[in-house]
Amino acid sequence: MGHISYSILSIIWLFFFCYFVGNCYSWSSVDQEKDRIISLPGQPENVGFNQYSGYVTVNKQSGRALFYWLIEAPTDRVPESRPLVLWLNGGPGCSSVGYGAAEEIGPFRINSDGKTLYLNPYSWNKLANMLFLESPAGVGFSYSNTSSDLYIAGDQRTAEDAYSFLLNWFERFPQYKHREFYIAGESYAGHYVPQLSQIIFERNKGTQNPIINFKGFMVGNAVTDDYHDYVGTFEYWWTHGLISDSTYKVLRITCDFGSATHPSSECVKALALAEQEQGNIDPYSIYTLPCNDTSSLKRRLRGHYPWMSRAYDPCTERYSQVYFNLPEVQKALHANVTKIPYPWKSCSDIVGNYWADSPLSMLPIYQELIAAGVRIWVFSGDTDAVVPVTATRYSIDALKLPTVTKWYPWYDNKKVSGMNINSLMALDDHFFFLCFCQFLFLCSSYVNKSWHFSNFNEDTHDQYYCHNAISDDTPKSKEQELFKVNTMLHVSEPFSSLFLLIFENIN
Repeated sequence: MGHISYSILSIIWLFFFCYFVGNCYSWSSVDQEKDRIISLPGQPENVGFNQYSGYVTVNKQSGRALFYWLIEAPTDRVPESRPLVLWLNGGPGCSSVGYGAAEEIGPFRINSDGKTLYLNPYSWNKLANMLFLESPAGVGFSYSNTSSDLYIAGDQRTAEDAYSFLLNWFERFPQYKHREFYIAGESYAGHYVPQLSQIIFERNKGTQNPIINFKGFMVGNAVTDDYHDYVGTFEYWWTHGLISDSTYKVLRITCDFGSATHPSSECVKALALAEQEQGNIDPYSIYTLPCNDTSSLKRRLRGHYPWMSRAYDPCTERYSQVYFNLPEVQKALHANVTKIPYPWKSCSDIVGNYWADSPLSMLPIYQELIAAGVRIWVFSGDTDAVVPVTATRYSIDALKLPTVTKWYPWYDNKKVSGMNINSLMALDDHFFFLCFCQFLFLCSSYVNKSWHFSNFNEDTHDQYYCHNAISDDTPKSKEQELFKVNTMLHVSEPFSSLFLLIFENIN
């Protein structure tokens, strides 16, 4: 009884102090502080930025809660003035914590011991406050108290749950309300990102000062349009010598390019033959040696895109599997609080295999948002054979938009290093090229609305490229029209070129 009385008195005192003194944390601030990460196991000292992670309930009736990890910009870069970027990985069913945060664009990398971390010098949090979301429920640490939810996940519910997450998350972090907000992602997030963007755009209509101050989105190697993804993928395999002429012809004859959801038995056989002909390669980086344990790189026929393996499997993925299952790591992240009856995995087989709904094309959403002046960037790594650059080119070309900047070469040390196309492409790179200095520069250009890379000095651009990637001294574009621009950047090895497609209406 004494304990209860003490608790009641504490609550009364808290209300009294807030009401009469007016100098205390709000309830949202209390919840926010509960999510603060003091330090992660194995983390380097004095990282210079704040981190938060935890759960946000998106459906009380079913008990669905999504896990997030917020990594703010370094304190010396004034995070209060930086935009907020939501990052989503695809699959469907793969973790933005395991891939986006731990392997691609987050501030930490996991060492081979699976216990310690080291810093990524090209983390996107140097430019923005990064919010990584494990979505939908059943992916990573995100969960549902209704087990059937894992078997009926799909595009529509994923988008609605992500929107509910954002609304509730902004209540917990009110300092981010009205802040410039962007959404980015890759692979099957080529569905997640535009679908969530459309919901936010539609529900912001008529609002003078929206809580979610949505400015635009960016997608890479994105699943965009079933028909063109099929055409582009099979063509990529053939033109890169990965499959025979006869198999290419059979694929084109037996696979219905307009319906990737239910491939015919003949198409499945042709896909199996194509996989056999490709052999033991890393399909996400065809010129890169696969990890030593090659068995993990065997690709399985997918339900939605039958050629599609849900997870890129470099050796670092195994380190993530170890690290995020450590009890001390989960405690530090405020994760697995409900004691999920299965280990953390980079991708959920259940969610991916039982995906319920998937529209054939995202192009209608592109058309709607482009017409409304939403900023859109599309990029692609050119040695990814899963969602290849040819698929991106065909999909975006189907929009039939005018080209402002025509095809032209870029130089490195006065040597032609490539030509521009209709998307952002990194040569000699793979699906996950997001973790490097070169793309950090592009992210900087995007959030700062600057296009100064189109005027690179060919003799000095490598140093300029990497150092100005995290600079605030970026000139502002004077363009005022809605446009599609084709441009290319050259960067130092191991990359050769970057290609960029922009839909932009800068006010």
